Amino acid sequence: PGTSAGTAAPVAISEVDVVAQLEKRAAAHGEKLNWRTSIVDLLKLLDIDSSLSERKALATELGCPADLMADSASMNTWLHKEVLKRIAANGGNVPANMLD
Repeated sequence: PGTSAGTAAPVAISEVDVVAQLEKRAAAHGEKLNWRTSIVDLLKLLDIDSSLSERKALATELGCPADLMADSASMNTWLHKEVLKRIAANGGNVPANMLD
């Protein structure tokens, strides 16, 4: 008896070079984006709504501390690092200095 497609072993996904992928997207983007420090620019490259209301919703969903939520600059800094940490946790190869 043959094996069906549903019983095939899962294929391991190698780590993704996040920096190279984001640099490639940034180079192809119409505007100059500083995704390394700007959460707005990072979200644009990831095709995620970067409006303040969406950033607040995302920060809340990811567990941003309440004291940081009161200040948009602090929230943005926290969110930028948290998004990169989540990418790293899901197989992305993110340099350690970008996660501190």
